[in-house]
Amino acid sequence: MRKWKDLPEFMKCAEVKEYYDILSKKKISLALKRAFDIVAGIGVLAVTAIPMLVIGVKIATESKGGVFYRQERVTTYGKKFKIHKFRTMVANADQIGSAVTVSGDSRITPTGAFLRKYRLDELPQVFDILSGDSGIIGTTKKNLDFTRVSLA
Repeated sequence: MRKWKDLPEFMKCAEVKEYYDILSKKKISLALKRAFDIVAGIGVLAVTAIPMLVIGVKIATESKGGVFYRQERVTTYGKKFKIHKFRTMVANADQIGSAVTVSGDSRITPTGAFLRKYRLDELPQVFDILSGDSGIIGTTKKNLDFTRVSLA
């Protein structure tokens, strides 16, 4: 966890200090949480690697464009970050239609409809967990940059 003096100036405020002090007392818990995220992420990847490979090949052969899509999300604190998902729409779908997907949207590919129905488009988020950009549960580096804990 970063020292208070090493935080960016915009974060050095009373609201962050209160939360920072609480987290400072939980270094072991944060390290255990990160270890859990890594072990669980590796377990999920071991189970889903082959299905993810099959899905990736299916997406690549069905339509032009990349296999993955980076979706922007916003934390409770207003910080923006991106997650990995399988691409379920035609390439450049955001330029073709609205930002909101509606029922029966013609931009959704047949494979994409299947992936969305069973939430399989979310599987690549395991890479975000392994990289430390997301977590299985709770605080992540994307939510609060100063919570990153080194396991070394």
